[in-house]
Amino acid sequence: MNSVILFDGECNFCDSSVQFIIKRDPQGFFHYASLQSEAGQELLKKYDVPADIDSIVLIEKDKAHYKSTAALRICRRLQGAWKLFYSFTIVPSFIRNIAYDFFAKNRYKWFGKKEESCMLPSPSVRKRFL
Repeated sequence: MNSVILFDGECNFCDSSVQFIIKRDPQGFFHYASLQSEAGQELLKKYDVPADIDSIVLIEKDKAHYKSTAALRICRRLQGAWKLFYSFTIVPSFIRNIAYDFFAKNRYKWFGKKEESCMLPSPSVRKRFL
């Protein structure tokens, strides 16, 4: 199975991030599921993701990656110069996650939560959502 990105389906910034990734992943390497969905919950359990994780999660090669590690591993697969961000993995994750956690803690305040409506993806993109 391709890599799966689990994201906060209620977060406007997270939704925009998924759209950003889709545009830079023309080969369809990534599949997607919201953390709140049934598929997302099953994957969280399957990969023993801690219950308090309120972050982007990347399931890749039978391993779950969280927070900044997940984001940087995603960048590695994107088209363009985004691949260069992967080099930040040399910085220890506990340092990278200080900034990540600050941003994540404030994302609803800065970008808001989604209303009831969701984007309606094209059929080619829709098949990449679990």
